[in-house]
Amino acid sequence: MHIIGKAWGSTSLLYKSPLMEVHTLVIESNAFCSLHVHSIKNNSFFVFYGSLCIEIHKNSYDLVDNTFLKEGDFTTVTPGEYHRFIAGPTGAKALEIYHLEPLSEDIMRKDKGGPGIVDVT
Repeated sequence: MHIIGKAWGSTSLLYKSPLMEVHTLVIESNAFCSLHVHSIKNNSFFVFYGSLCIEIHKNSYDLVDNTFLKEGDFTTVTPGEYHRFIAGPTGAKALEIYHLEPLSEDIMRKDKGGPGIVDVT
């Protein structure tokens, strides 16, 4: 695994394609990244260990939203919104996922799912 040091900890690229990137973040106690924005990609976070605050400067109103994540929590920042992450006192280990919105529109259903009896053995 290729690890890149950052002022706030380290990052490692796990997966990359034209539509998605997945990174592991190891963030030191109370450390934070720069306030930044992405023009076309969503920026999602999933916390494995510790806690993380995602600070989002909203475009639609004059307010800063803080989303507090603990182990097992997930959130997404939409394109065009300035944001940063801030680790809690124990630091954090998290997945950072960059993805484009068109992925969520890529499904065409032929029928509906539902309860039933299916032998999966």
